[in-house]
Amino acid sequence: MHETMPNTASPVSGPTLMFQEAAEASGAVARMLAANVANFAALGRRLRGAPPALVVTCARGSSDHAATYAKYLIETRTGTPVASAAPSVASVYAAPAVAGHALCLAISQSGRSPDLLATVAAQRAAGAYVVALVNDTTSPLAETADTVIALSAGVERSVAATKSYITALAALAALVAEWIEDDVLRSAVAGLPDALARSWVLDWDCVGATLQDASNLFIIGRGLGLGVAQEAALKLKETCGLHAEAFSSAEVRHGPMAIVGVGFPVIAFATSDGIGDDVRAVAAEFAARGAVVRLADARANGAGDPPALAADPAIEPILMIQSFYRMADALSRARGYNPDTPSHLSKVTRTL
Repeated sequence: MHETMPNTASPVSGPTLMFQEAAEASGAVARMLAANVANFAALGRRLRGAPPALVVTCARGSSDHAATYAKYLIETRTGTPVASAAPSVASVYAAPAVAGHALCLAISQSGRSPDLLATVAAQRAAGAYVVALVNDTTSPLAETADTVIALSAGVERSVAATKSYITALAALAALVAEWIEDDVLRSAVAGLPDALARSWVLDWDCVGATLQDASNLFIIGRGLGLGVAQEAALKLKETCGLHAEAFSSAEVRHGPMAIVGVGFPVIAFATSDGIGDDVRAVAAEFAARGAVVRLADARANGAGDPPALAADPAIEPILMIQSFYRMADALSRARGYNPDTPSHLSKVTRTL
């Protein structure tokens, strides 16, 4: 029995909502970029004119994986430290935030989770400038933010978030490009819709075949690729009943790698830059032990198995997760699940 939990899903006929919505990511990113030209430009001017001492991210679930991406992108491109707020500090402990000149990035599909709102309120009370990256612009989060970046993904009915996650990543890349006035990154962001469309049709069947009868696996990334490794692990748990754990290629060496042996499945996301070299090295080491390694390597620019496209290293993880989503949808169905209705989950999680 390959499943790690009972499967009570109803069979799916025709394309799933997850498939349809993930397929819309290219168009959603184009809408998001067009809708926020003025907002990104204004934010860029503000952040250059009065650079924040700290960026605080506030998010849960897939949005928190986008916050991981934000941390690496902002710290590597601007040098500004980024910290993730623990929502329960505000919502359960009712502890105030220390006053200071911070930028609060709140990332959410729904903008309605009570602990998210409590954290944003605490940051505002401490003097932070709040930017909400949110899909529902009628939400309480949007109403309380100083600047709203509308993710413009459209209605997302599948419990498994896809296009809203990708638009959040794209919005973060666009924000940083304007902040530092980086024309190379600006151009890469502008090319995202086309690159996402090309990534959507890439063949990742080898990954699905590897995981068809799996129970456990590791997903490896590092730096800008770590957030999508975290997202991929979550999606395999949600939609496929798989126990998937995400690790940095550096962190996996501190103990977890001891359980990787013959036949153990590993998915690795390697960007084309130097940080991707460490992912490639770990992937090679695991393969030498007999692990079944599937390396998405942007340096190969579509020639790998699975294929991944080369772009600006900040953009490559976004393209990889788009290809992954299509595979995950097919794998979920092949394992007898309905990816639109994961057991015990709902679209809006109202954590306190």
